[in-house]
Amino acid sequence: MAKIKIAIKLFVTLAPYLPENADNYEVEEGTTVETLIKNLKIPSDAVKLIFVNGRKQDETCVLKPGDRLGLFPPVGGG
Repeated sequence: MAKIKIAIKLFVTLAPYLPENADNYEVEEGTTVETLIKNLKIPSDAVKLIFVNGRKQDETCVLKPGDRLGLFPPVGGG
């Protein structure tokens, strides 16, 4: 399979999982958000909101070349 490049942003408690080359991260063509989360070893219950190119998505979203992925943890209020 071909490789594609995406940009990854991980916020708040997910930041430690951010790979070094997050602005130009290479994944297999056809990779879903769910697969990427597993590959980065992020606990599945740690991700609450998924945005691809600024639009809310779910973990079944297939990533495309040049996509910008943002992952957010559950946000607590006080």
